[in-house]
Amino acid sequence: MKANIPILSINGSDSTGKSGIQEDIKVVKDLGGYALSAITSITVQNSQGITLVNELPTDVVIGQVRAVYGDCRPKAVKIGMVNGVDTIKCIRDEIIGCQNIVCSPVIISSGNTRLMDNDSVNAYRHYLLPVTKLLVMKSHEAEIILGMKITTDAEMADAAKQLHEEGAEFVLLRGSCHTEGRVTALLYANGEEHFFSSYNIFGWQQHGVAGSSSMALAVRLAMGDDIDTALRNAHEYLHNQIVYSVESDNYGIRPQELYNKLLSLIVQHHRLNHEVAFYADRLAITPRYLAQVTRTVASKSPKQIIDEYLLLQSKNLLLNTSMSIQEISDSLKFSSPILFTRFVKQHEGVSPRELRKGL
Repeated sequence: MKANIPILSINGSDSTGKSGIQEDIKVVKDLGGYALSAITSITVQNSQGITLVNELPTDVVIGQVRAVYGDCRPKAVKIGMVNGVDTIKCIRDEIIGCQNIVCSPVIISSGNTRLMDNDSVNAYRHYLLPVTKLLVMKSHEAEIILGMKITTDAEMADAAKQLHEEGAEFVLLRGSCHTEGRVTALLYANGEEHFFSSYNIFGWQQHGVAGSSSMALAVRLAMGDDIDTALRNAHEYLHNQIVYSVESDNYGIRPQELYNKLLSLIVQHHRLNHEVAFYADRLAITPRYLAQVTRTVASKSPKQIIDEYLLLQSKNLLLNTSMSIQEISDSLKFSSPILFTRFVKQHEGVSPRELRKGL
């Protein structure tokens, strides 16, 4: 890994430390870069939401950027929360020579507070998108920029293409829940669409995940990754450090957080055990209480959640590998190919061989 590569974050301050300039600095350090910063705004916020946003004057924001550039030229610049037409235009003028500009506009907070006015949105499109290498944006914010609804995969792809046509070389739309029970992301790169989905809706929509994603991608691009490799490395970091992280053995926590921990365990152990009792024991709770948690959060039983993940992995192996039915059954720890076949047929209505053939 290349160390001490300078990465500049132009972003607002988050007093909770879970997003904004504070989280950006942490991500850069975690991934081995050297963090530089220019603060655009001071927020007053906690876990309940934002109560005040104090935008810094344009000359203060630009003064910070110029001071950074006076010492070194960042290998990547991530632009997060910023407001004001003049500020946005001046930022563009200062960073335009950077080859790895990653933009992640903060139009709406995680608590659904509008943070960017219409004039700033239009300025962002006019000045920053044309110089952006990678645009990372939540789907409902893309709806605001483009004046459209995103309710299908096709609409998501159309939105990403439109944003690319406005100047962004690559577009990553994330956080769409148009498919029930899943959160969907889409990378538009080189004229092609690459969809990703996860059942962990709560995990991928936590406060700060969008900003952490864009910062991790900026670091990896600065380190020389192509877009696909950058996305893979950033995803691995987010998966392990943020989305599926388990920080405490104290389970007196909200059902959503306990549900998130369950999904983490399923990802880690689905090849070893399919039983609800196993996961309940790992969480130090009873199977009955685990069922209450999953019903509250996802309106599903723990067994349904385990089976859905197993089915997703089964279909991936059937459709995207040349492994035999026996090999797939063994790798997913079914006791026999017969039980594996019965499992797939129960959920898909066809056998594994028929599913693989597209019947």
